Amino acid sequence: MKSISQITYMVLFIVFSVNAQQEKGITGSNNWLNNWTEFKPNKIDYGEPNQILAGTIAVNTKLYKKNKYILQGSVYVVNNATLTIEPGTVIIGDYESTAALIITKGATIIADGLETDPIVFTSNRSVKRAGDWGGIVILGNAPINKLDNTSSVNYGLDTSLTSYGGEETNSNSGILRFVRIEFAGKKVKGKENFNALLLAGIGNKTILENIMVGYSAGDSFEIFGGDLKLNKMVSFKSRRNDFKFNYGTQCKINNSLVIRASYITSSLGSRCIDVCSYDRKEEVDFSKKQTSVIATNLTLVNNSENINADIQSGLVKEAIYIAENASFDFKRSVISGFNPAVLLSDKIEINEENLQKIRFEEMYFNFCRGNIFTEYNSNNEDLENWYGNGSFSNVYSQSDNNETFINFTDEKNPDFRLRIGKITASND
Repeated sequence: MKSISQITYMVLFIVFSVNAQQEKGITGSNNWLNNWTEFKPNKIDYGEPNQILAGTIAVNTKLYKKNKYILQGSVYVVNNATLTIEPGTVIIGDYESTAALIITKGATIIADGLETDPIVFTSNRSVKRAGDWGGIVILGNAPINKLDNTSSVNYGLDTSLTSYGGEETNSNSGILRFVRIEFAGKKVKGKENFNALLLAGIGNKTILENIMVGYSAGDSFEIFGGDLKLNKMVSFKSRRNDFKFNYGTQCKINNSLVIRASYITSSLGSRCIDVCSYDRKEEVDFSKKQTSVIATNLTLVNNSENINADIQSGLVKEAIYIAENASFDFKRSVISGFNPAVLLSDKIEINEENLQKIRFEEMYFNFCRGNIFTEYNSNNEDLENWYGNGSFSNVYSQSDNNETFINFTDEKNPDFRLRIGKITASND
């Protein structure tokens, strides 16, 4: 008979082995996508609105689950007011008026949903499509790298109310937790698309967890400067970038998921992650921190049924793009089904100093046509030698999605964690 200590050791060994195998990509002992996410939002009837949200909110205000709200035009929360949204509340963005919710600098949003009762922002059209309404804009007073440490967002909004940036790294813009944002990113005439969720100058006391963006016509998550943490983010079938970091963002993102579709893209660029420090050098103060992103346990996957064919036809591009003067540290993550996995700006000189700022460690590169390249250069031998070094513990495989993930095809309850035992491929 085995001793109790032997049995305990065996149980612990099994538990730790399972955790070790699942530690790449999104992770958890349970599937944290259950209950609060929705991968077929166009099939849901949220009911007719009975309350109107319009104009300016200048005093503390609470929205209740018992009501259905129609968001009309640009709604600004101002005067340091707090907008509180009860779990389970539905806010419906109006198509005709390009609805958008703007939390101005100094104001706060408390949208603290529950796993079994998420808060939902969606479209009012009978046939819902990406870009039906604007999106959510949250403006804070944490540092950015632009000159004077301030800027403003446009999208046709009142620029006197859309400034962001400051000196308060520890500022608090509120809570977004268990929130879904669907069919946002409307194109503004003469301007760019809204982004589903724009976080500009957000401080690190803000709580941002369990947020799902589905079918955005603009970027799903756009982050301008600030110092913030993102946990359990989901971007599903965005037309543009899933995550864009810019203007000196200091961000840690953990345990998050991107699902891209080959046939849902934009001519302006569609990447899982876009990391840059500026659009134009002349607008930047280089004495300030430039963009730095630390990403851990992410899963980036193309859901194509025939990845090879889609790559051949040019429908699939790179998963990640990194521009000059930005730092990116990517660990224990999965990139599956892209062409290539990573693309570096041609302005980045390939030397040890720069590559120390762009790290890929304990990665799982799967079914990608090439791993890491420099823009406009098909010869990536130096990069392959660098990141293929055994000290980085990167793994390479050629498995289809059904073999790679626990439950890839179930639209109701998908599970995008790696299958047990999948990380057995050689790192040669």
